[in-house]
Amino acid sequence: MAHSIFERKLRIGMVGGGPGAFIGAVHRKAFALDGQYELVAGAFSSDPKKSAQTGKELMLDPKRVYGSFAEMAAVEKTLSPDMRIDAVSIVTPNNVHYPAAKAFLEAGIHVICDKPVCMSASEAKKLKAVIQKSGKIFALTHNYTGYVMVKLARDLVRAGELGKLLKIVVRYPQSWLVTAAEKSGSKQAEWRTDPKRSGAAGCMGDIGTHAENLAEYITGLRMIEICADLTTFVKGRKLDDNGDCLVRWENGVKGILYASQISVGKENTLGIEVHGEKASLKWEQEYPDDLWLYRDGKPGELWRRGNPYIAKHSPAAARLTRLPSGHPEAFLEAFANIYYNVAETIRHTEAKTKVPALALDFPNISDGVRGMEFIEAVVKSSKLGAKWVKLPK
Repeated sequence: MAHSIFERKLRIGMVGGGPGAFIGAVHRKAFALDGQYELVAGAFSSDPKKSAQTGKELMLDPKRVYGSFAEMAAVEKTLSPDMRIDAVSIVTPNNVHYPAAKAFLEAGIHVICDKPVCMSASEAKKLKAVIQKSGKIFALTHNYTGYVMVKLARDLVRAGELGKLLKIVVRYPQSWLVTAAEKSGSKQAEWRTDPKRSGAAGCMGDIGTHAENLAEYITGLRMIEICADLTTFVKGRKLDDNGDCLVRWENGVKGILYASQISVGKENTLGIEVHGEKASLKWEQEYPDDLWLYRDGKPGELWRRGNPYIAKHSPAAARLTRLPSGHPEAFLEAFANIYYNVAETIRHTEAKTKVPALALDFPNISDGVRGMEFIEAVVKSSKLGAKWVKLPK
């Protein structure tokens, strides 16, 4: 007898994440964390032999390991409802996101896709139309929105704790591309520096979009204009490895956004400061359990994840707190929080019951479209010699 969708694990497949991949393994660990999903199928590489190799390593049924995402979508669609995958996780280079997502959505399968969503804003808008027509859930893994203290920061801003916002400073420096890693066998560097697979931007597409998404998620404000200076420091590289931007947000808020992959000594130093008339806040990804709140004339307040006072200010943060304070939660848990909310949303959607509001707290296609508009504005501004460029409203 078939079980209700609330009484079983969701069957999930994966596109990408084969030999040499980094993010695929992260996604697999993340969606396994809460026991909500079971990996049953995959097209792990564009090379059928490599896909089969990964399927064997993951101990999957060879019949459910495919040589391409097109084959996988076509076959899974024909399987009985108690066999076919409920959702697919797409963890490929950017150029595969649109065709793979489209194929699975049209096959009636929910999609969780890595960012950025597509290769262009027009492609992202086409995908949005496909999603709306399909009636299926589409989630985008801007994983930093999954951090508990990021949700607390958002809710403090919403509650007016900072007062009228004045300035936003968001940064994301790394160092891993300070040399030409793409020429020394790094699979991750190869596709991220290739315009055919990565898109119009390198560093700003890869990690600048995280900075953009984090700022808009916490503040609820949209960028309206940007003045960008992109640089390629490594000789022969085809895409930017550094970007510096002045930003104008809604409501007269000003700010700075920069991303870099040539900043020696920086590992994964995503951080944000939001300044208001009453208070300021600061969060850094390398210290994810801490949120600093500063009030004029008073000592800084350190808010720590896992403490009971968090729930009073942010039910969203309390819902996704897994461990007591002092037991660090970080990168994998942030991804897992997105997958957890998506799982609940899929279950209610399939059962045709109301989705709890807190379960809908994950990035979607609108965030994806916004990310592509950001990339295109940044590239255009830089090509114009760091001129101010408006973003779509």
